[in-house]
Amino acid sequence: MLTAAISFALTAGGVAVAGLRAYRRRFLSATRWFAVALVPAGLYLTGLFPVARTIGSEFADWATKLVFDPRVWTGIVLLGLSALLLVTTRWLGRRGAVDAAPDRPAAAAAAPERPAVAATPPKKPATGKPAAGKRDDGLGDFSDIEEILRKRGI
Repeated sequence: MLTAAISFALTAGGVAVAGLRAYRRRFLSATRWFAVALVPAGLYLTGLFPVARTIGSEFADWATKLVFDPRVWTGIVLLGLSALLLVTTRWLGRRGAVDAAPDRPAAAAAAPERPAVAATPPKKPATGKPAAGKRDDGLGDFSDIEEILRKRGI
């Protein structure tokens, strides 16, 4: 019963503030206040206050066990050790210190390296003057694309 009284009192107070905001022609602020004012009554009418009380109680019990129960600390240590081992193996794997098959030579186990940049085709020797009908704008390699676009009217 006390929960209902507090919920509806908070809702009434919020609606009053929303009314004052609307009276001062601050309708956006009034709408926000009204929306927030409806929350306590909605929580009470849907029965979510007992759920919140249960969640709070369970969280408090867990926190108490976290501080005083050695089993919980053992679990935390095991989780930390697990995370440390995963991070360490990942770091060592990136450095290449741990091989999957130690009897193979390191060179055979490593993947062949690919060049970072694709090889460019050899350039034609410069003749000193541009070919007839072509512009010397540095886009000579794209002349066939330029011609296709011109044919399509682009």
